[in-house]
Amino acid sequence: MSSLPSPTKEGGIPSEPGNPQPSSDGLHAGLKNRHLSMIAIGGVIGAGLFVGSASGIAAAGPAILLSYALVGLMVVLVMRMLGEMAAARPSSGSFSSYADQALGRWAGFSIGWLYWFFWVVVLAVEATAGAQILEGWIPAVPQWAWALIVMVVLTATNLVSVSSFGEFEFWFAGIKVVAIGGFVVVGLLAVFGVLPGSDNPGAGFGHLTDAGGFFPKGPGAILTGVLMVVFSFMGSEIVTLAAGESSNPQRAVAKATNSVIWRIAVFYLGSVFVVLTLLPWNDASITKDGSYVAALNSIGIPHAGQVMNVIVLTAVLSCLNSGLYTASRMAFSLGQRGDAPRAFGQVTRRGVPQAAILSSVLFGFVAVFFNYQWPDTVFAFLLNSSGAVALFVWLVICFTQLRMRGIILRESPEKLVVRMWLFPYLTWATIAMISFVLVYMLTDDDAREQVLLSLLVAAVVVAIALVRDFRERGAKAAAPAAEPDAARDETVRR
Repeated sequence: MSSLPSPTKEGGIPSEPGNPQPSSDGLHAGLKNRHLSMIAIGGVIGAGLFVGSASGIAAAGPAILLSYALVGLMVVLVMRMLGEMAAARPSSGSFSSYADQALGRWAGFSIGWLYWFFWVVVLAVEATAGAQILEGWIPAVPQWAWALIVMVVLTATNLVSVSSFGEFEFWFAGIKVVAIGGFVVVGLLAVFGVLPGSDNPGAGFGHLTDAGGFFPKGPGAILTGVLMVVFSFMGSEIVTLAAGESSNPQRAVAKATNSVIWRIAVFYLGSVFVVLTLLPWNDASITKDGSYVAALNSIGIPHAGQVMNVIVLTAVLSCLNSGLYTASRMAFSLGQRGDAPRAFGQVTRRGVPQAAILSSVLFGFVAVFFNYQWPDTVFAFLLNSSGAVALFVWLVICFTQLRMRGIILRESPEKLVVRMWLFPYLTWATIAMISFVLVYMLTDDDAREQVLLSLLVAAVVVAIALVRDFRERGAKAAAPAAEPDAARDETVRR
């Protein structure tokens, strides 16, 4: 294990022969274009899509397509705003760093720590989900041991180098992309009746309306569906953090931002549309087996359940891998800005923020322990208190972009290569959409606790940030007054 060298004056470290050239913050540009392309494509495909879509379909029927479309539109707009800032100023802290510059240090501190908290809790959730699948295959190894093994392996991967993270994520995301793409193609062939060997003669567009109409639970169910699917989109912003460790971050961000529309259209809307055309929305197998397994079974794909378990496990490992990377880079950025322990902002000779990675995974291990020891109390609190953080992050991105546009135009207008559409009107419209979702969550019995606990944690973090700012301003104000006294004392001594 490499030691942690002190940063140079610019925050970096001397490069070694054969290593990628370090950037000004010490991180190495070890991510290749293919890594970033696959991270961008696979970043919107989480395990929540495979596992959670069935409950959304049950709650809203075919109208769940509108729920996915509304949330997808929100994500497209948020990513456009984030892409504008990230292309102009690539940073490992992404929106936290931009909030620091545009809204104040308290904002960067608060949203950075909240985002870190969100991802380390996700680590525990995904490690447990992966352990459940692996225990089903090899029951001789207990579930807690599988969770430990998975966490240790991916921690080691992240500690080696950023390129090893990128390589793992390239293949994990690639499997997800191929799986969803294959599912959409095979499903559509079955819907149009041209899939050889398909034994689902009832498949077709009629399923969108033949079981109570397109709105079987009423138009209001669209909003219920929004609450159920919104968190499966979290992770789209990871590519803007990863771009800081690539050789051409501006190009990578611009490409990821421009492609987010078709990615959401194909992977989310396309795959759920296929499920709804292969089976009636109220078919019992969707809830029992899961939407994708039920759809594959309906057209006679053998061993659909095991195939989907492999894909879900890949999605879980991908989420774990990218979650650990994201949490560590946010901790690193906070350390660089003085908002976290100084060690978090240092890197090894491989350009890896070792302390930031280990601290993030340590909290993840603790959360896994809580999940097994006190799942209905301590871990439930962690889960609920981080549940609405995704929406807080998106709101902060919107408000930050309102200010950052002017800052970028004043300081380096040539870097504004990605622009938010219809600025500032669409930015304000997005703020209104996200705020409406948060308010609507307060009216939902299942979501209310998440919002209230997340607001409580956010209030505590913001309060800490404001107290730190107040103390630092007081210290700076006292410093000039102390300098003349020191000078006078020096004169007396002479």
